[in-house]
Amino acid sequence: MSYGPPRPAGRLLLTPADDEAPARTRRLRGLGFGERPEPALDAFADRLAELVRAPYAMVNFVGEERQFFAGLHVPGLGPGGGGGGGGDSGEVKPRVGRQLPRDHGFCPHVVVRRKALVLEDVRDYPRFAGNPVVDEFGIHSYLGAPLLDNAGMALGTVCVADFEPRPWGRAGLETIKAMAAELAGRLAPGEAPG
Repeated sequence: MSYGPPRPAGRLLLTPADDEAPARTRRLRGLGFGERPEPALDAFADRLAELVRAPYAMVNFVGEERQFFAGLHVPGLGPGGGGGGGGDSGEVKPRVGRQLPRDHGFCPHVVVRRKALVLEDVRDYPRFAGNPVVDEFGIHSYLGAPLLDNAGMALGTVCVADFEPRPWGRAGLETIKAMAAELAGRLAPGEAPG
């Protein structure tokens, strides 16, 4: 795994190089994911947020230049709130939209590593402490697992994040991995993620 140059923010931040991004982007287009909110994936994110009691839960598809939250649960919107915050633009309130640049957040690391990532306090890890989501959104903990399709390609992630450090523990890790596997089984070509 190779990493790109650090951002000139004074803190170390390395976004992983992603050689599979072009093929993943083509695969996502073929499946019809990564361009619009999916109500079934918003419901999935709502369920995930409730299971782990996290303010943010996402089903994130990672492309070449950006990430798209096809399933999203954000604080203050309640169940089903991921899909209805901003109409046709795909924007949601209070502070999170459906898209982020590829160098924001921790999901690109999960996709490239193809393994779950547990960050109980992101500020404890120099590689992750300078990530823009820490300062811009106040994210201090993250738990994510890769969303692998039936061919073994990492399409994105199933993840949760919190404003406070969280001891996710083994139970959190097992939950996120199980939820990613459950959703992956429903993302077969030609099937809706219902």
